[in-house]
Amino acid sequence: MTALPGETPGTVGTDTPQDTVSPPEAGAEGPEHAEAPDASDAPDGPDASAASDPSDASDAPAASEGGESSGTPADADDDAKGEAEAEADADAAPAEAAPAAELSEAQAELAAQRELRERIEKRKAEKAAPIAAGTGLSGTAADLLAAVRAVESGEKAGTAFFDRPAAAPASRRPAPAAAQPPRTPAPEAVPTERTATPEALDAVRAVLTEGGAPEALARPAVGALGEQAAELLRTDPWQLLSVPGVRPEQADGFARALLGADCGPDDGRRTAALVGWLLERAALQGHTALDAEAVRRALAERAVGDPEAAVRDAVEEGVALVFQEGEEPSADDAGAADGEADEAGDADVAREPVQVLLGLDRYALAEESLADGLARLVNTCEKAADWAEAAASAPGPSAAELIRTTAAAGLVAHSGGEAARAEPAALIAAARGLGLRALGATHSEDGRRRLAAATGDPDTAVTLSGLLSGAQGPGRDEDGALALDLLVVLDAPQLDVEGAAVLVEALADGARLVLSGDPGVLGSAGAGRVFADVLASHACPQVVSRTPDPGPIGELVSGIGIGELNQVDAPGKEVVIVPVRDAGEAVHRTVQLVADSVPRAFSIPAEETQVITVGHGGAAGTRALNEALKQRLNPGPGRFGGFDPGDRVVHVPAPGRAVPGVVLSADAEGLRLDCGGVPVVVPQERVESSVRHGWALSAHQAAGMRWPAAVVVLPGDAAQGLSRPWVYTAFGRGERHLSVVHGVDQALPHAVAQVPAQERTTRLRPLLEALPTPTPDAAS
Repeated sequence: MTALPGETPGTVGTDTPQDTVSPPEAGAEGPEHAEAPDASDAPDGPDASAASDPSDASDAPAASEGGESSGTPADADDDAKGEAEAEADADAAPAEAAPAAELSEAQAELAAQRELRERIEKRKAEKAAPIAAGTGLSGTAADLLAAVRAVESGEKAGTAFFDRPAAAPASRRPAPAAAQPPRTPAPEAVPTERTATPEALDAVRAVLTEGGAPEALARPAVGALGEQAAELLRTDPWQLLSVPGVRPEQADGFARALLGADCGPDDGRRTAALVGWLLERAALQGHTALDAEAVRRALAERAVGDPEAAVRDAVEEGVALVFQEGEEPSADDAGAADGEADEAGDADVAREPVQVLLGLDRYALAEESLADGLARLVNTCEKAADWAEAAASAPGPSAAELIRTTAAAGLVAHSGGEAARAEPAALIAAARGLGLRALGATHSEDGRRRLAAATGDPDTAVTLSGLLSGAQGPGRDEDGALALDLLVVLDAPQLDVEGAAVLVEALADGARLVLSGDPGVLGSAGAGRVFADVLASHACPQVVSRTPDPGPIGELVSGIGIGELNQVDAPGKEVVIVPVRDAGEAVHRTVQLVADSVPRAFSIPAEETQVITVGHGGAAGTRALNEALKQRLNPGPGRFGGFDPGDRVVHVPAPGRAVPGVVLSADAEGLRLDCGGVPVVVPQERVESSVRHGWALSAHQAAGMRWPAAVVVLPGDAAQGLSRPWVYTAFGRGERHLSVVHGVDQALPHAVAQVPAQERTTRLRPLLEALPTPTPDAAS
């Protein structure tokens, strides 16, 4: 056996970091990540040493929608570094793609992201001049910006561009005639990093050394900037900010060492890099755009003398795109505000002022593509389908309502708790009974198992990543469309905007899409809030389930969803509160619960009990809990890079995906895992950055999955990391039993009642609201 690298000790991380440099009104919340595994600190400065080694990938950002955070600014940076580095690893996948049938789920996801980025680069290459404000837009977004500019110039009234109905999107492709036979998934192999040439690495190391930066940054610099990284860094040292984990103060020190007196805080290269860095950080927190005024304030805090000019230059250089949301008040409106308008002016509805947003083109393209794709599904679906008989035989009124609504719409939003998952299952069964090619896609293998049990047919359920890779499901036709008539996406809150855009693009004209999920849980790991935006825009019929979650756990979680932390009757000890005084006692009681109390009282073995805590660091974070649980449940020397056969682990093949598994063995190919019955081989060089022990997870990692028993650990230092979505998600992971190791006193009811989910800044909702008005909501 080949020994694998040992685990690098990590710093105090948190499940819910905040970016302290993000503009205040953009919101401090981060995306609800299934975090990448944790590792060591980012360097404190350009002269820091191996602490900056990208192999020490840190926890991906995981701040909940409530804006909660239990970590320090350094923790937030470590968390952001992990996801950004994982993304850099993803971009470095080999160019030679295997046939679609042999692609792993992770490879397919990466290929889809590469395709999206290639489209973005093509758009950039087609521009003969620097990107003017908003000229990278098309469709509805371009109309919105044109209207704002016309109002600004006085050419037209503010409503001129919006009085006409939006045109239906053109048909993209016909639905495929027949489905391909299901494909047998091959063992999943994690893509390896692209090898940089020795010459390029040597050249970058020389520049880094000259600028006082650690040589360990050479490989990620080449990964981020390409083979010409050395030349780019020498001419524009602030390009170092493109390297995951590097902060502005570190890039400033590097630039001073290389340029000397020739650089300053208002250097155009510096200000452009800072704008891009702020937008990248915002994306890691879930935003697809930032308010321009917030960006200007953040630039001013970093000693930029003229933030307005800096933003303007960044837009002209193509670093950012500018968008304007809302309508400027007309002269009549202004007069009405001063009491000088006539009677007609007084009757006008007040308009909200224009909000200027800045965003990265990749998210602008994804949001526009997604909005256009959803409109295409709405307008190309055959809405006269007769599913009355299928609805009449549905197992409940909510299921019948969902079936009837889907028969008359190309896009449907369905919301409800865990018990409501039976309704999409009934819809899938009914559609297949009508001879349609219907399928359900879930966020995790556990969700797939539960959906298959609900439908009674394992062929009806796939994971979303498996569907897109072709490893699961019907495959695609010659045009690349999924061979489906109906796709139901469960765990829809976990959809980020880029993944959703790829999915919708893969659906043929005439196909139906149902987005189903629980609006109360933590949201997607990536940027965007797709499910919430679809619900808020009322762009399609909505069905709200009337099926309550059963039992004491269901009653408790339902109350949390409306901001109430109620005491519930639990005669079978389905819910147990375990008070603790400090973090040390919290760890001790958690191990006792998992190893002794829960197995003895409920006959639930330790391997079916999941521990969930707020952060990765601290005395009762995932690292400390995993160490204690390993010592009790599977002690060993960690001979495979810190792991032993039988260890419970969490594997993060790509940002936003946390896959629980068990270590089987290791050999020259890497660490061999069993992830829900799917064999996975993690190459040696990626073990340290993508595999961690998994007896204890964060709530973000646990989203979309359930276990027979859950132990939620709330140590005293976790109080500031709590929010209603976090508590709702964590408490809902147990099917039969929930133990709460409680050490936060009144912070828990305060979080449930007073810390709801905060909005992410996105553009999808207004894009969807500009679509033609759909059939009235089916919700009752």
